Amino acid sequence: MDVLRIFKIGMKTYESLSVALNALKDKGYTQDFNLHPEWIECPPLKLRLAPEEFHVDEVHRFEGMTSPDDSSVLFAISSTSGVKGVLVDAYGVYAEAISPIMIQKLRIDSQTNR
Repeated sequence: MDVLRIFKIGMKTYESLSVALNALKDKGYTQDFNLHPEWIECPPLKLRLAPEEFHVDEVHRFEGMTSPDDSSVLFAISSTSGVKGVLVDAYGVYAEAISPIMIQKLRIDSQTNR
């Protein structure tokens, strides 16, 4: 993998995606979420969360130095039911299409650490 150029969006700057994932795990973000056009899900817990059932606590963006294909965004997410986890998503040309509601939900708001 290429060396990553980091854009400080989250409260702390991490040198790589793997370092950020480990740090967030230590902070209680232990589940892995998958993104769908209308919701996020945690398959091991058989949990599906609509936009109103979760909040983005932190956002960290990583970009490959030589290849835009290596770009990703890491979201630290907490649910209204207390489940905390991470969502890693590619962005750019190959990013999955999601609903306008999900786009709005995944934006940084006044409660998101940045």
